[in-house]
Amino acid sequence: MSFNKKVAFYTLGCKVNQYETESIKNQLIKKGYEEVSFEDKADIYIVNSCTVTSVADRKTRNMLRRAKKINPNGAVIVTGCYAQTNSKELLEMEDIDYVVGNTDKSGIVNFIEDIENRTMEKLKNHNIFLDSEYTEYEFATLREMSRAYVKIQDGCNNFCSYCKIPFARGKSRSRQKDNILKEITKLSQEGFKEIILIGINLGAYGEDLENGGNFEDLLKDILKIEGIERVRIGSVYPDKISDEFIEMFSNPKLMPHLHISLQSCDDTVLKRMRRKYGSSLIEERLTKLRKAVPNMEYTADVIVGFPGESQEMFENSYNLIDKIGFSGLHIFQYSDRENTLASTFEDKIDPKVKKERADELEKLKEIMAERERKKYLDRELKVLVEEEKDGYLYGYSENYLRVKFKGKATSLNHIVSVKIDSLEKEMLIGNE
Repeated sequence: MSFNKKVAFYTLGCKVNQYETESIKNQLIKKGYEEVSFEDKADIYIVNSCTVTSVADRKTRNMLRRAKKINPNGAVIVTGCYAQTNSKELLEMEDIDYVVGNTDKSGIVNFIEDIENRTMEKLKNHNIFLDSEYTEYEFATLREMSRAYVKIQDGCNNFCSYCKIPFARGKSRSRQKDNILKEITKLSQEGFKEIILIGINLGAYGEDLENGGNFEDLLKDILKIEGIERVRIGSVYPDKISDEFIEMFSNPKLMPHLHISLQSCDDTVLKRMRRKYGSSLIEERLTKLRKAVPNMEYTADVIVGFPGESQEMFENSYNLIDKIGFSGLHIFQYSDRENTLASTFEDKIDPKVKKERADELEKLKEIMAERERKKYLDRELKVLVEEEKDGYLYGYSENYLRVKFKGKATSLNHIVSVKIDSLEKEMLIGNE
C-alpha cells in the first residue's frame, strides 16, 4: 500500500484517452494514492498524451515541462498516443522520467508500484501492431454529470494518408460484447440514464471477433438494457451509415445526433486522404438519415489545407457542409504527421491560406449553429438535466443541443420537457 502518495493527471485528446485515465485514476485511489490538481505538488505526474496534430504534441511537451517545474523531485510519466509513437524522442527530454506506451497503459498501476522499488527501466513500450485483442481496463466510469462513456473498440485499420493514429493505437480490436453489456448494466444500476459509446473507429466494431456480429447487432442488445434511457454514438464514418443503422433510430432510446468523421467534402481531397467514399455518398447518407429521423442533428470534424487542396476544392467542401447543415464543427488546419503518406506529398498549402480557410469555416460554423438552433424556437425538447448554476438548470436535448432553462431543482438527473423561447450564443433558452 502506498498511502499518502500524491498523484496528478493531465489528459489530452479524445474521450477514449479520458476514459483510460479515469480507470488508472480509480485503481491508484484504491491503492491509497491521493489525487491532487496538476498545478499542485505531487509525487507522481501522469500526462496521457495525444498525437492527432502537431499542436497536441507541443501541448504534451509543455505539460511535461510544467510538471517538472512544479516538483523537480516528482516522477513524471508520459503515456498515451504520443508516448507510443515518439517514445525515443520523449526519452531524450530531461523533464521526463518514464515513458509508457499505449501497449502498456492498462498496466501502468503496477508500473508505478515498481517505481517505488526503484526497479523500473525508463521505457515501457512494445510494437502495438502485435496486440491482436482488445485490452480490458478495470471498470472506471468516465462521468460527465449524468452521462457515462463506454469504450467498445480500439485501433483502426484504415491508414488514412494524414493520420498517425493507427501507429499510436494499432489494429482495430473490438471489446467482447458480454463485457460491454455488463458495464452498461452496472452503470444503469448506478443510476446513469445516458451512455455514450466511444472508440477509435466505432463502425469497425465486430470485424475482428470470431463470433462475428457487427456494430448494429451490439447496438440492438444495448438498447434492450433496462434503466438506460439514452444511447449516444461517439463518432461515425459516413460510409458506416447503413440502411439497417438508419432504421435503428426508430428506437426512441437512440439519440438523434451523430458526430461525423467527415474531414472533407471534396472528391479529389477525399481520394488523396484515402477515405473510402466520395462527396455524393456523404450527401446521400446524411440526407437520407435526416429525412428518416425527426430533429436529427450533426456535428463533424473537418481538415482544411490538406496538401493540394485548391480554392475550388475548399469551396466544394464548404458548400456541401453548408447545404447539409451542422450544429457544430471541429476545424483542424492540416499538419504533417510523421510516417504518414500525406507528409510525403509536396504540394503543401501556405499556412496563411490554411488559416484563412479555417476562419471562413469558423464563420460558417456560427451561421449554421444559429440556423440549426432557430428551428427549435417555440418547440418542446426533452432535456436530461445535468447541473444547476446561478438559478438555472443545464442539460442536453436528445439531439445534443445545450439547453439552459428555469425549472425545479428536483429535476437533476431526470429527463424533462423544456419549451424553447430564445437563443443565447450556442445555447437554447427555455422553461420547464
